[in-house]
Amino acid sequence: MRLPLAGLLCLADSLHHMRYLFAFIISAAFLAQPARAEPITVFAAASLRNVLSEIAQSYPDTVTFSFAGSGKLARQIAAGAPADAAVLAHSDWMSWLKERDQIDGDIQPEIATGRLVLISQKDAAPLPAPDATILMAALEGGRLAMGQRDGVPAGNYAREWLQHIGAWDALAGSLAETDNVRAALALVAMGAAPLGIVYASDAQADPRVKTIYPIPSDAHSAIRYPAAALTDAGQPFVQHLLSPASQSAFAKHGFSQ
Repeated sequence: MRLPLAGLLCLADSLHHMRYLFAFIISAAFLAQPARAEPITVFAAASLRNVLSEIAQSYPDTVTFSFAGSGKLARQIAAGAPADAAVLAHSDWMSWLKERDQIDGDIQPEIATGRLVLISQKDAAPLPAPDATILMAALEGGRLAMGQRDGVPAGNYAREWLQHIGAWDALAGSLAETDNVRAALALVAMGAAPLGIVYASDAQADPRVKTIYPIPSDAHSAIRYPAAALTDAGQPFVQHLLSPASQSAFAKHGFSQ
């Protein structure tokens, strides 16, 4: 059956409006989707690699990490490296950033605390009450692995302990100083250094090493991990670190609270 001209024109007009309606529905559905937040970048102390990688899995947005020694990270941030938040292993470096107007808001002075330990390979015997003589004998001509004394907080704490037991002068020439504490851990794990001074959380993270002496906490400065947002985008992540779930993750990975 042939439609009259008026009917054809009416049908064409209806189809034209339907195309606009369909386009409108598609656009509205697209706009109704929640906006995806941009990934955030977090600069963090190397000793936090395992725990922060786990915590990031429960964070609603994508997190990209840059792990290194705290001093190296602080200098990179001050030089303009793009980061939304920082989690360091020493309050001095966070204060250094604050003095240079790099911090957006307040510093969370303590999202976790740590403990220092003396490690060797997994088959090593415990080393009770080490002093300069005992440590030199245990090294057997090798080197004591630790973070760099000035730029890596773990190295700073290690130096304080060695000074506390009167062993710093004797061992200063037998050190293997690294640019982050995980590198010191690796030297011991691979057998390249017979002894190392790292955090308890580091020793827990590698089955190839063993704690042979837990270093008393009163033999060095308190080990605290401060966190701070560097941009508005970093604020929610810093708060996420204080959540019960995140704090449980820190405890699981060998950090204190």
